[in-house]
Amino acid sequence: MFDTMKLTKAVGGVLVAFLFLLLGSWAANALFTIGGGGHGDAEEHAGMSDKPGGLLDEGDAGEEAEAADEPQIVLGTGDAAKGEKVFGKCKACHKVDGSNATGPHLDGVIDRAVAGVDGFAYSDAMAAHGGTWTLEALDAYLTNPKENIPGNKMSFAGLKKPEDRNDVIAYLQSLQ
Repeated sequence: MFDTMKLTKAVGGVLVAFLFLLLGSWAANALFTIGGGGHGDAEEHAGMSDKPGGLLDEGDAGEEAEAADEPQIVLGTGDAAKGEKVFGKCKACHKVDGSNATGPHLDGVIDRAVAGVDGFAYSDAMAAHGGTWTLEALDAYLTNPKENIPGNKMSFAGLKKPEDRNDVIAYLQSLQ
């Protein structure tokens, strides 16, 4: 039969398992937090509203865009050392030693013609784009490469933080 001792052991076992999972979850969150932010990061909730469902009115979108643009960054004034660290995301496809990899080399990219590396097989979209890699053009491209030049081969999603883009641009300037 089922006596009181078996019931106590069963309830105790369930509680110990729950406590183990709770502590394991807490430890994992402490060990594997990426970045410095949490649930309140502005980027994580960009485009959200206090209104039910998180929907924006047309007027809210303009106000939030102005609020997001408040910290004005002067392009090229970033920290090149930090930019070199952020550039680690780019190293899988780009080199800075004058040789091409999956992507073209990026040393000397500032003020270079778009699709201007001889011997690199650019996509049709990139080759047809024209223009020059100014600081502003790099910033726009690094924000969202697929949206900035539709049809290009770069699969990188982009650098969403303006500080990261500015630091990478400063790093690329240091390689001129």
